Amino acid sequence: MNHKKHLAIASALVVLVSGITYLILDAIYQLPAARSAEAVPIDELFRGHFILISFLFALVVVFMGYSLVAFRRRPGDDSDGEFIHGSNSLEVAWTVIPLFLVIGFGVWGWNVLDEVTASKPNEIMVEVTGQKWQWSFHYPELGQYANTPDLVVPVNTTIRLEMESRDVLHSFWVPEFRVKKDLLPGQKTTLRITPTDEGTYKIRCAEICGQRHAYMLADVRVLSATEYASWESEILAIASLPPAEQGQRLWQANCSSCHSLDGTALVGPTWQGIYGRQEALVDGSSVTVDEEYIQESIYEPNVKIVAGFQPNLMPQNYATILSDQDVANIIEFMKTLAQP
Repeated sequence: MNHKKHLAIASALVVLVSGITYLILDAIYQLPAARSAEAVPIDELFRGHFILISFLFALVVVFMGYSLVAFRRRPGDDSDGEFIHGSNSLEVAWTVIPLFLVIGFGVWGWNVLDEVTASKPNEIMVEVTGQKWQWSFHYPELGQYANTPDLVVPVNTTIRLEMESRDVLHSFWVPEFRVKKDLLPGQKTTLRITPTDEGTYKIRCAEICGQRHAYMLADVRVLSATEYASWESEILAIASLPPAEQGQRLWQANCSSCHSLDGTALVGPTWQGIYGRQEALVDGSSVTVDEEYIQESIYEPNVKIVAGFQPNLMPQNYATILSDQDVANIIEFMKTLAQP
């Protein structure tokens, strides 16, 4: 068999093995259905990498395997193998071609990054706060009390997430949207998403952040334009709610992951029947849970630590996040929580 026939057979096998390898990779690394505009170029980049990986794998394995089979020593053949000096053209080709491939993929990746991070017209801004171990969302355009424990957005509209952590590193990730971004303490980071399908998706923290990292979950609800307008009206009505109800919403958005309402001790003491209660402190003294103590514990949480709990777990920056009116509303909510 002449060299051209060997090359033709090996080339056909490379195409076949490339296709099989791609199908295997695509099955193993199955991505959830894309649900954002940003996911489209990212998935294309993934697909390009899978195709290249499959081809390079087949190129190496097929020629190696084919050589072992087609050019093996036959029984009774004791002659010396053919002397091969090498090929300068081949050496140049397998150096230059991969170089251009790497450069090409680098440019492609840069363009995708630029596309998914670029500002878009008519963006809606949402402030995202991550803390151990929950998410909270604030909608500045809807007022001071527009805070929710889940992210609510309209479909086919770009959402600009202005994100910050209150304690350690967290990472905002919705697998269906593909994009992901870290939240840093003391520094804002920006992430843009453009949901393309209505529905409810799960927000996860993709940065190991401590004891309850696995439970740092929230929903993102993608609504139609009509449903979103209705939801906005509901949020705007919150400002007229009684202080205790506003305090309950503040607890849900900021405190619920560490302070239960049912008597369960979490990272901090339960709020069940907390107002007016006597609490023993780690220094052996005791304190009455009144308005003064609650405000001090929110603004300076390490001053008086309840016995059985640890310092430095509660965020230290609530004084810059919650207003005095917010704290007053939280206190009113606490007053409604009866003794067990």
